[in-house]
Amino acid sequence: MSGSFLRNGSKSCIQRLLERRSILIENGVSTGIQTLAKQQQSRTYVRSPLILKKLKDLGFSPSTFSSSLSSSFSSSSSSSSTVSSKNGFVGWYLGMIESRPVLTKSVTSALIYTAADLSSQMITETTSESFDSIRTLRMAGYGLLIMGPSLHFWFNFVSKILPKRDVLTTLKKICMGQTIYGPIMATVFFSLNAALQGENGDEIAARLKRDLLPTLKNGLLYWPMCDFITFKFIPVRLQPLVSNSFAYLWTIYLTYMAGLTKAGGD
Repeated sequence: MSGSFLRNGSKSCIQRLLERRSILIENGVSTGIQTLAKQQQSRTYVRSPLILKKLKDLGFSPSTFSSSLSSSFSSSSSSSSTVSSKNGFVGWYLGMIESRPVLTKSVTSALIYTAADLSSQMITETTSESFDSIRTLRMAGYGLLIMGPSLHFWFNFVSKILPKRDVLTTLKKICMGQTIYGPIMATVFFSLNAALQGENGDEIAARLKRDLLPTLKNGLLYWPMCDFITFKFIPVRLQPLVSNSFAYLWTIYLTYMAGLTKAGGD
């Protein structure tokens, strides 16, 4: 009895000791895990104030960072709006030249011919005479349908066959303009304008005989310098615009010549 009791008692004590040991081990493991988690959190919380402190020491803060971002965005938007306001019409016109070159140059030529004819009538007509709106309409139509498109294709053609911009090449372009383009366009201008005024073939031929050669001679005094500036310094896409600008004074002279009476008329 006593021996069995002792054996049973010792076994129960050993089991109790083992259970307590396992409990202690489990508690220790869980406690260790919790301690590691707390240390990790404490490290996270410790690092963030240190980083914020360093940023503050350097002069950075969330408010200053956000304000700097907003100021940068506002400055960029204001600069872009300033550029667009400065280059509003010019930028729009250059965009139209790129997207619709023939139409843009034709409308520009029509406006220049309209302004030139109005100026010519103001200079030459007396105060008792009224403006000839039909004549102005003819000049606008000529600039829109003939001069504008022809300038576009002429300058593109010349730039392709003579792409350089040195002095010798520029002089070649000027000679081509004075010997090919100028005489052709002057002939078309006088002939078409005379036909629209109701003149017949003989009267148109007489007008050309009277007005064409003096016009070409006077053109030699005006256009070479204008063409030199245009071909030498102006990009090809803007050459019709610059040429039309130079043509304002010349068109005043042309519209004056076109407004003369018939050759041999009273």
